[in-house]
Amino acid sequence: MNFTYIEWIEIFSSLSFLFYGLLSFLSLEMKNEFNRWNISQFRVIVGIAQLTGGIGLIIGFFLPIFTLLSSFGLSILMLLGFILRIMVKDGVLKSLPSLFYFLINAFIFFNFMKTII
Repeated sequence: MNFTYIEWIEIFSSLSFLFYGLLSFLSLEMKNEFNRWNISQFRVIVGIAQLTGGIGLIIGFFLPIFTLLSSFGLSILMLLGFILRIMVKDGVLKSLPSLFYFLINAFIFFNFMKTII
C-alpha cells in the first residue's frame, strides 16, 4: 500500500495512542505516574481519550471527519500533558514526548484543515 507521509504520521500517532491508552489501564508504572502528578482521578479519562483518539485516527482513513476530531482532541490532550509536565518540573527530557505528540497531532489537524478550506 502506498501511503503519503501524512498518512504514515497518522498511523504512527494512532498506534502510539492505542498503546499509551492501554498502558493507562494496565501499567502500574503509569498508575504511579498519575499519582505522582496528583491527577490520579483523571487516569481513566485520559486512557479513554487516548484510546478514542487512536481509534478515531484509524477510522479517519474511511470517514475523514474522524481525522479532524481525533487530531484536534489529541492535540489538546498532549498540550495539557506538556503543561502538566512543566508544572510538576519533570524537566525537558520527560516533557518532550508530550510536546512531540502535540506537534504531530496539530500538524495532522492543520494539514487536514488545508484540504477542506
